[in-house]
This record gives sequence, C-alpha cells and structure tokens, in this order.
Amino acid sequence: MRAAVVREYGPPEVLRIEELPDPVAGPGQVLVDVHAAAVNYPDVLIIANRYQIPVKLPFTPGSEIAGVVSATGPGVSGLAPGMRVAGSMFVGAFAQRIALPPASLSPVPDGIDLRGAAAFGVVYATAHHALRSPGRLRAGETLLVLGAGGGIGLAAVDLGRALGARVIAAASSAEKLAAARERGAEACIDYTRENLKDRLKELTGGRGVDVVIDPVGGPYSEPALRACGWRARFVVVGFAAGEIPRIPLNLLLLKGAELHSLNIGPFMQAEPQEAARNRAELLELWRAGKISPHVSSVYPLARAVEALRELAERRAIGKVVIDLRA
Repeated sequence: MRAAVVREYGPPEVLRIEELPDPVAGPGQVLVDVHAAAVNYPDVLIIANRYQIPVKLPFTPGSEIAGVVSATGPGVSGLAPGMRVAGSMFVGAFAQRIALPPASLSPVPDGIDLRGAAAFGVVYATAHHALRSPGRLRAGETLLVLGAGGGIGLAAVDLGRALGARVIAAASSAEKLAAARERGAEACIDYTRENLKDRLKELTGGRGVDVVIDPVGGPYSEPALRACGWRARFVVVGFAAGEIPRIPLNLLLLKGAELHSLNIGPFMQAEPQEAARNRAELLELWRAGKISPHVSSVYPLARAVEALRELAERRAIGKVVIDLRA
C-alpha cells in the first residue's frame, strides 16, 4: 500500500510517499480500506516534533479517516466487511489501509459521503465537547468563535447555530468570514482590521458575550476576554496563532467569568459518561442533517505536502482532505 512517511522531523516537506506492507487485522482489530483522511493543524506540529506528545520516527501522520471495512480480526463484533466507517487515531491516517480497534470507529450514516465523514470527527467532536461541557452553551446565549474560518472554528459556528445560540464569528479574512456566515454566523468581525473588543461590545449592546471558543490564542484572546459578559465561559482549545497568551487573571475576577481548557483525548478518557452523552447528541445532529462539515480542499496522497502546507500557512477554510484513492 502507499502511505505518507516521516523519517525525520521538520516542515511538511520532510514527508515522503512510500510503498509499505499491507497491515492485517489482528485480534480485536478492524482493517479499513481508507478512502479519505482529513488534515488537522496538530499534524503539522507532530511532523515538526513541536506537539506536546512526541512520536517516534518513522511514522505515518494523520488522525482521522473514513473508508470501508475490508476485514475483521478475532473477537470483533458489530462491524463487518463492506460497512462504511469513520474513525480517529493519534497517527497513521495518511495510508491506504489501517488496522484499528472497533472503539475507534463509527458507522457512517447513509447519505454522508466519505470525504465529509473524514472531515467530521475530530473538529466536530472537539467543538461540540467545548460548547456542551466546559462552555455549557444554552439556546439564546451569545457565542463568540475565534478562528471561525478554521476547522474547529467553523464547526463551532455550525454547532452554535444548531444549538440555538447567536453566533459571532471572528476571523482573519473576508473569505473565512463568508464561510462562517454561510454556516449561520449572525455577525462577523475581521480582527485584523477591526478592534475586537470594541466591536463585540457594540454587537452585544455593551452586555458582552456569554461563551468564547478560542482555538487561536495569540493577540486575540485577551480582547475577547475583555468583551465577555458576567459569568461568561471562556474555553481555550488551541494556539493556532503560534503564541500562547498571558491572560490577566483579574479580568476573570471582575466578570465572575470562568476560564476552561479542552484537550479532547484526555477529556474522553477522564469523563466517559459525559463524553458518551456528547457523542450521542453530536451524531444525532449529524444524522438529522442539522450540521455538516465544510471541505474546502481535496488533495491526492501524492500532494499531501501541499495539503499540510495549506494548514501550516493558515490558508485553509474549514477542512482539508486527502483522497487516498486518487
């Protein structure tokens, strides 16, 4: 099979496409013929050895796939050859075949294409957990999404609308804000051109926002916090801007606000019941057609470096997908 392989740490250009032996379905494993794999910003960090969890060389990057089950190993039930599935893992997605435990896979509902299914899992699960658990978003509240044109940001806009919130999207270009508006954002702010805090105060009549989802960090976190209302919830998801902000904690004290963070993997392990509730709600929204991922770019495996570069340079709108069958 063909797979992307990293044999030295560095920029996306260190990636090589190689022929590797086909994996087999061992005990308690499911073999999936991968049709599509989504690209996420952490993939860029992992390849550069800048992620908080290092990966030993060599490895195949990528954390979410969609495809068709081709075989099951001993002890597997509930999944069978021919079933369409989507799944997530830490690394290994940028390959034509992968063996995974059944718990890592979910059936793909009818009517959902596999490219969209690959683009759904990580960003929508992260955004939904952020909104429902630490964010505790309620219908009628005002939600601010920073980085609203990115994968997690656009998913948060889509979900915020579906959950009945008034969504304000903030991003760095007109194109990204247009995508957020299409997903249901009621108001948009270009924080490279407008004063984020002042504009938020204006849009909320001085009351401030109720929930902030921040996958960006950098210079935008503090003005967003300053524009929060009383007892707001500020959820840190990541630092795509490349800078970890230093927040004056007195702002939380003055507003009675809460500062939370969300790391999706540890959350699902530490809070299995709440994670199961969130997952059931998310899948129901998906099946009902109330939410759908936005795939802006599709690349063949041979151009995986270009796909990663689009994420690294923050040019992506929504999700970037690699087609493993092209």
